[in-house]
Amino acid sequence: MPVEIRDLRLPAGGRAGGDDELAAYAALIRRLDIESLGTADLSRGIAELTVLFGDDPYTAHRPLGAFDDGRLVGLAELQWELDADAETAYVTMLGVAPERRRAGLGTALLAAAERVAADAGRPTTVLSGEHLIAADPGDGERLRAPQGEASIAAAHPTAAFATARGYALGQLDRVSVLDVAGRAAEFGDLAAAATAGASDRYRLVSWGDHAPEELLPSLARAHERMSVDAPTGAIAYEFEPWDAGRVRDDEDRAIATGRTSLTVAAVASDGEVAGYTQLSLLPDSTAVEQWDTIVLAAHRGHRLGMRLKLANLVALAEAAPARTRIYTWNADENAHMLAINVALGFTPFALESVWQRPARPGAS
Repeated sequence: MPVEIRDLRLPAGGRAGGDDELAAYAALIRRLDIESLGTADLSRGIAELTVLFGDDPYTAHRPLGAFDDGRLVGLAELQWELDADAETAYVTMLGVAPERRRAGLGTALLAAAERVAADAGRPTTVLSGEHLIAADPGDGERLRAPQGEASIAAAHPTAAFATARGYALGQLDRVSVLDVAGRAAEFGDLAAAATAGASDRYRLVSWGDHAPEELLPSLARAHERMSVDAPTGAIAYEFEPWDAGRVRDDEDRAIATGRTSLTVAAVASDGEVAGYTQLSLLPDSTAVEQWDTIVLAAHRGHRLGMRLKLANLVALAEAAPARTRIYTWNADENAHMLAINVALGFTPFALESVWQRPARPGAS
């Protein structure tokens, strides 16, 4: 019986319990994460996947599986903005069980994902993969993105797979981790020092999970700028329309997955959000993901990025002292944010390569 590639069967009524396919999907994600990143700290569980693949008025999510006699042996996961102007689909995960590789399953899964994207009116496809720095041979042919100094081995399985299928390397992201255990007092002192002498044009506002109602309109505008202001290399990251409703929906969906969110915003004297940073605390884990950090263009030059991050590190130590590690992703060409993270003690341990087809001008 040939391998069948099809949509994942999801729990009826949004219930996670007892669904064999979703459990197998979560287990395979965990295997792939350990292989590609050396840790399962960030692996999504059944409850989170159930919410992710449920109804979302703003973003489409489509999980595909490769099944051999009913057993999941590979997966592909897509998402795309539901905005009518969007043209890009992102293959956020693509992997095959190690014992089933070199048999064309990865190629078949990618082809199926591309068909889904095309049927959804998204002619551009973006995919990504991880490269552990410690496993990099450091020699042989190297590939570089159009911007930044980092490089990856051309012989790495992800690079060889993507280039053979017509994808161009558009960006490299540095994946870093910060050990925060026992550093609460240090972060508090650094935050106090950063605040001393800071511009009185801005006040910092912190919250967990739900933003203050009065900040919603300008916070939504900051989310919109986050979607297009961050360095994108030669990748077609598209504008995301945000309003207060989308902010609230995003908060509610995060809570439903079991995550806790900690946010600090810099609020200007006119009451508008000038920048924000967000930490996402994974359920059943001691790990934290650093999500957005942005200072809007009109408010840069006041060291708000460092103040925001330090204030949220203090908030994390107070709210969840058992959390020990924070993971973050930064474009290799984003020198300013990388400098902040290095100063805080983040250590790079992997690179994420981002590929696109058809390629944008300037892609490798």
